[in-house]
Amino acid sequence: MERAELAGMLGGRTTACEPARAALLDGGDFVVWDGGVPARQLADIYAARLRRARKRGTGTLALPSAVDILTRLGAARVRTGRIRTPDRAWTFMIFLADDASGVLACTGVRRAER
Repeated sequence: MERAELAGMLGGRTTACEPARAALLDGGDFVVWDGGVPARQLADIYAARLRRARKRGTGTLALPSAVDILTRLGAARVRTGRIRTPDRAWTFMIFLADDASGVLACTGVRRAER
């Protein structure tokens, strides 16, 4: 997938989409992986990540919204991708339709201070 194509898909599905789009257009690295995963499986994984982020005080964007969307999608297959800000302070996970025709949800996680 090309950078401009992905940027065009990052509309307002969640509040993390616009910052992810900005990171992409600012030259952040990105990848969209081949193959789909059942949305229910991703919902479980990201619900656990949400609990850990809350426990640790890690900054997130739209993580609860992404979990809700993935939960509602149930058994539908979803493709995943990642965008990082150029300074790597934020990582955005994107969830696309299985055919990569559109973004279904997006979430961001702030890198923990060391």
